[in-house]
Amino acid sequence: QVQLVESGGGLVQAGGSLRLSCAASGTIASFNVMNWYRQAPGKQRELVAKIIRGGSTNYADSVKGRFTISRDNAKNTMYLQMNSLKPEDTAVYYCNTPPQPYYPFEYWGQGTQVTVSS
Repeated sequence: QVQLVESGGGLVQAGGSLRLSCAASGTIASFNVMNWYRQAPGKQRELVAKIIRGGSTNYADSVKGRFTISRDNAKNTMYLQMNSLKPEDTAVYYCNTPPQPYYPFEYWGQGTQVTVSS
């Protein structure tokens, strides 16, 4: 069983920055893939950023150049650095690990609210 706990959300003005953290109960070094998703009110949950164990990253077009995903295996923590925030970034942000070798189940955190005021 893996537990994921997000933190770092809050209220920020447009143009500001936040850093989200996702602390895992287990050793994240064995995860091939870890993701950040977000869900805005009335919208479907969307993939924001992905990081693969070797360090490769992928981003949604809407956040490219503004968000940076990273992981610290020694601290069993994944991060999402969010810069130049916009009101449309307002959402609940979730960390996620999809089914993968040695972890056949998908895991989600409880989410952390990010609100960007204009």
